[in-house]
Formats: sequence, structure tokens, C-alpha cells
Amino acid sequence: MKQKETLLNTAGIDFSKNIDELGDEHIGTSHDTPLREDAFEMDDEIKIELIEKHFREIMHVLGLDLTDDSLRGTPRRVAKMYIKEIFSGLDPKNKPDAKLFENKYKYNEMLVEKDITFYSNCEHHFVPIYGRAHVAYISNGFVIGLSKINRIVQYFAKRPQVQERLTMQIGNELKQILGTEDVAVIIDAHHMCVSSRGIQDVNSSTVTSFYSGKFETDENTRREFMKYISL
Repeated sequence: MKQKETLLNTAGIDFSKNIDELGDEHIGTSHDTPLREDAFEMDDEIKIELIEKHFREIMHVLGLDLTDDSLRGTPRRVAKMYIKEIFSGLDPKNKPDAKLFENKYKYNEMLVEKDITFYSNCEHHFVPIYGRAHVAYISNGFVIGLSKINRIVQYFAKRPQVQERLTMQIGNELKQILGTEDVAVIIDAHHMCVSSRGIQDVNSSTVTSFYSGKFETDENTRREFMKYISL
């Protein structure tokens, strides 16, 4: 049995189903993004060259005329976009350096960063997931720069993703950085794999949540968070 089949079976998934059905069922096999151990041994420029080569072949198979002025540079553009932009969150070297600061104001209430816009990509079809993330935490003596919260969201979004995993990765990362259990994350997102293909429903969105510490155990804390983000 192949490794991928083993992962699916240990997750309680019937691998005998058509692979298209598995993708449409929005499965996820790991809390961590599935990566090979040698994922970052290859230089970025070599990756770009290889992706350019293979994407050129995809375009050729589709029947596109690669001598056309509009299409000639597309394989290179796509390759650079994959490595430098939309999948840059795969590489640990791009992880934000989130420094903590002493909470000198002694602010002990909830801090909420809402409506953080993000763009990700569905790992089942490689089409966009886009939406808003709402993040909250209660200080345990230290605080983080506000822009770093946005950068953490963007870092984990810029990789092939499943929304549930994205939500948990953001929440767990903030817990670790801040040294507090009191963290909440809600993501409200649109999936182009739902709206542009398959069922082609352009109106629905998907909401996922992560609650830890007081946000999980205290209903009033959770209700306050929901009030701030108006969901």
C-alpha cells in the first residue's frame, strides 16, 4: 500500500472511493502541512526552473501556442509566483520573526485583530481560498506587534491548504509565540473549488474556529469575542 493510502486509511477514509470524490469531501490527512523531509534542499531558482519547464508542458498539452507574445512568458511567471508568492509559506525561512514585548500597559483584556484579509489555495484542486481571519488573545504578560498577527496569518495561508488546518496552525502558532492558552481564531472563507467548479455555488462560505484557554472554557469570553467580530 502506498504511503498516501496509509495516511488516508488511518484517518478512517475509504480509499476505494474515486479520487475526485475524496477531494470534494474536503479531506485532510494531517494537522501539519504534508511535506517531504527533503522539501527545502533544492535551491529556489532551481525549483523555479523546473516548475517553468513542467508548466510549459502543461500548457503545450492543453494546446496553447507558446510562441504567442501573451503566453510566451507565462510558464516563468507561474513558476516565480508559486515559489516567491502564493506558496512562499511552505518555506520556514519565510516565517515571520515575531518578537514579544512586555505588557507595560498592564492591559489584561482581550485584544482582537479582525478582518485580516488572506488568500490561500485549496490543496485538492490548487484554486484560491480567500476570506477573512479574526484573531484574539489575552495577554499572559507579553504582547506581539499587531502587524505580526497579520503576517502569521499570511504565512500559513501561503501554502496549499485545507481551511481547518489553516485555522489550527494559526491558533497553535500564536499560543506558542505568546505563551498563553487564551487564543481564538475564526476564519470565514470562500472556496473557488466550490464556486468555480463542481457545484458552482458562488454564495456560500465556510467558517472554522479555534478556541483555547478561556475562549474554550468561558462562555462569556467567547461571546465577547463574537460580539467584536459581529459574526
